[in-house]
Amino acid sequence: MNAYKITLKEKIGYGFGDAAASMFWKLFTMYLMFFYTDIFGISAVVVGTMFLITRIWDAVFDPFVGILADRTQTRWGKFRPYLLWMMLPFGIFGILMFSTPDLSETGKIAYAYITYSLMMMIYSLINVPYASLLGVMTSDGKERTSLATYRMTFAFGGSLLVLGAAEPLVDLFSKMGNTGINLAAGWQYAAVVFAIIAVIFFYLCFIWTKERVKPVIEKTSLKDDFQDLWRNRPWFILLGAGISVIFFNSIRDGAAIYYFKYYVTIQEAFQLNTFNMTISLSSMYFVLGQAANIVGVLLTIPVSNRIGKKGTFLIAMAIATILNVWFYYVDRSNISLIFILQFFISLCAGITLPLIWSMYADASDYSEWKTKRRATGLIFSASSMSQKFGWTIGGALTGWLLGYYGFQANVIQTEFAQNGIRMMLSIFPAIGTILGVLFMLIYPLGEKKMAEIGADLKAEREKSEEDKM
Repeated sequence: MNAYKITLKEKIGYGFGDAAASMFWKLFTMYLMFFYTDIFGISAVVVGTMFLITRIWDAVFDPFVGILADRTQTRWGKFRPYLLWMMLPFGIFGILMFSTPDLSETGKIAYAYITYSLMMMIYSLINVPYASLLGVMTSDGKERTSLATYRMTFAFGGSLLVLGAAEPLVDLFSKMGNTGINLAAGWQYAAVVFAIIAVIFFYLCFIWTKERVKPVIEKTSLKDDFQDLWRNRPWFILLGAGISVIFFNSIRDGAAIYYFKYYVTIQEAFQLNTFNMTISLSSMYFVLGQAANIVGVLLTIPVSNRIGKKGTFLIAMAIATILNVWFYYVDRSNISLIFILQFFISLCAGITLPLIWSMYADASDYSEWKTKRRATGLIFSASSMSQKFGWTIGGALTGWLLGYYGFQANVIQTEFAQNGIRMMLSIFPAIGTILGVLFMLIYPLGEKKMAEIGADLKAEREKSEEDKM
């Protein structure tokens, strides 16, 4: 059966997979740089270099995971088994990354390199097959759109959980025991909580979903796969656009906690005395941004239906560019305007995310149209690859820029350092949005072209079915 009506339970199960992945993705993008510099005691420049070295390999690793998944054959299917095989390693290394063993400076750096590199490889081994799973649960276009909507909704839900609970949990766990405030223990125990939830979510995704679409069995070599990818110009353009968007998000996200701690300098928003928790301005800032992302996702369909996916992406990134530049000139005391700009910048980012996913599917159709073959895992690995390249550039620059501006952890920053942190939430992200606009200007798969490709593919598939009869 090619087309299949997906039940609500299965859609929720599929959504749980991205909720699990997104929880740790947000921990990485929002807090990992801060954890390494202010808790574990590694210099920002060293962390930035580590991000660059490890993430380049990790991003290149993603297409190989896609190829491996395409060739996997088990009683559970091609892609679902990776959820089962990788969920426990995912949780364990998620905890190890936020642990602080008593080591020398060199030992700390080696520990960070090893745990971070292995975690990112595990992330690829579970996330690339998970993304590809969407293409084999059903062939019905409307059901795929519905699954993608559930995925994005649950992804933002998992992110909201982390952004709303991470700092309060760290605050709560760090006060346990009789040794005073222990932030290192607070971060480790908070990671344990999120790891347990993630493992449960991945397991539910595995048992509640099913692979139904059976592709034509076709033996192709790695050379053929990569030659097809090399000829897929829209894939490369989307890779560039995706890297630009993630760079724009990652440098803002990575610098935000420094912005409130060292520039705004007002951290506490209010207390929850019942739970002995402190809610910080940075937590509220992150939660507001995630809520705005959800609003942006909800706006994507009605806006893109009127002006097209390419036009919607261009307008969202252009507006984000203007707002990012404006953010630089906001005074630290104007908390209201800081939060207003955060909402609208995040809304623009939220609009682009479903568009990128939809365009990857278009690039997959384009590849089949050009080559008569369809490598689902390899094409969808572009999504994870662009995330990691964008995060690589944004994360490395965050560390290097902090070092360049003279940042020193847990001390009052110089005016030069404070200005650098401001630019990392404004001017530098604007570079990413401008690059996103430039890439999308040359993207060739507009609505008219995709209608042509869709008609040709439909005719070819119908002819193929007739030939078999």
